[in-house]
Amino acid sequence: MPTECFDGAILNLLPRKPVHAHFDGGDLTSDAGLLLMAQVDRRLGLTARLAQCIRDGRQPGKTRFSIHELLAQRVLGLVAGYEDASDHNALRADSALKVAVGRRPNQADLATQPTLCRFENQITARELLHMARAFLSLFVDMHKTMPPRRIVLDFDATDDPTHGQQVLSGFHGYYGCHCFVPLVITAQCDDGPQEPLLAILRPGKSHASRGAAAILRRILQVIQSAFPGTAVLFRGDSGFALPELYDLCEDHHIEFAIGLPKNHRLKARAQPFVDQAYTRFFSTGQTTQVFGDFLYQAETWRHPRRVIVKTEIIASHRDDPNIRFVVTNDMHRSPEALYQSYRQRGDMESRIDELKNDCFSGRTSCHRFEVNQLRLFMALAAYWLFARFRMGLADPKLRVAQVETLRTRLVKVAARVVETVRRVTFSFPSHYPFKNAWLDAANWTGVML
Repeated sequence: MPTECFDGAILNLLPRKPVHAHFDGGDLTSDAGLLLMAQVDRRLGLTARLAQCIRDGRQPGKTRFSIHELLAQRVLGLVAGYEDASDHNALRADSALKVAVGRRPNQADLATQPTLCRFENQITARELLHMARAFLSLFVDMHKTMPPRRIVLDFDATDDPTHGQQVLSGFHGYYGCHCFVPLVITAQCDDGPQEPLLAILRPGKSHASRGAAAILRRILQVIQSAFPGTAVLFRGDSGFALPELYDLCEDHHIEFAIGLPKNHRLKARAQPFVDQAYTRFFSTGQTTQVFGDFLYQAETWRHPRRVIVKTEIIASHRDDPNIRFVVTNDMHRSPEALYQSYRQRGDMESRIDELKNDCFSGRTSCHRFEVNQLRLFMALAAYWLFARFRMGLADPKLRVAQVETLRTRLVKVAARVVETVRRVTFSFPSHYPFKNAWLDAANWTGVML
């Protein structure tokens, strides 16, 4: 058993030498990588833009923290892996977070949980609308120096389970739980990675496509105004198979590829391709795929549209052919090329996973719906920082790493903090295994070394 002493403990772990543990290491932090993420935030101006959308109704002489400081504290806390406002009761004294927010280590501590809670609860629907526009304007500014030739917009819905009396929470039969149903939107410029664009919280009983047309219309207005020569492709699964979205895309002269739910008429039209797939399967005995297309018009469509069909026969399920349908207005590419392009929207699942599990977008436990939307925006802002940070890394493995990997390797770094008259010094471990990757990241984010 360890022997307690006045400033630490003695541990009997080695055969000939006792191990002394003392709490006299000075000012230490376990999140020194926040310096990098704060520098990314400075370059983007992300939290500064979002803070400008929120009106400060407090009396100036009675405030200790600006709106920007409060917002940056919460967003950078999420970046470091602290998902709740209550975490800041201890985290508020951390030197790395204080420097990241813009305070010196020896200055007063940051905000407590009650202060952060009051900040969140003052948000209004109008301010949230301005914040959504700020995300769009930032996306435009990031790419205006080199306008993309093509932008792919991916829409997808997900569940955000609720466990209390949150306003507009409801039971959703598809997900089998009480939840909200956020709409997550990403953008891919040319051959680059998918970038987070927006995340909109919706009531728990919402269909996957609720509000999608209005949101897409606004996004197209911004993108087409900023990049008039850029081609745009809209992709979505069968939850977005609505004539309203088809018409909207055609009216704005953009391409779309949207999954179609199966029905008996589509299956009948696909039968020749199913027969062809079975013929190939019986001749080779191996999994077979056949692609085809046909023109199809449902009663609610204003004109016939091209439908891509993929038929797959798998040996273990030979009596149950896998048939998929995609509706599109692209009349030029081959059915297989179009379907393979549509399949790339599957990467959206990884983006949603990072937003939910690594940036904690599910911490929507407040009663007011507007506050929960603000929390979703703060999680989205944290994800924006990671996504932009990841794009600039030199290590090809880290450029495709998940958010949690980046956090573990480059953000959760121990350091001793010393503040003198002239400088603040963060002393990292001598044998930090990701030193080179950290320094490369520091170089591109503009940190003075």
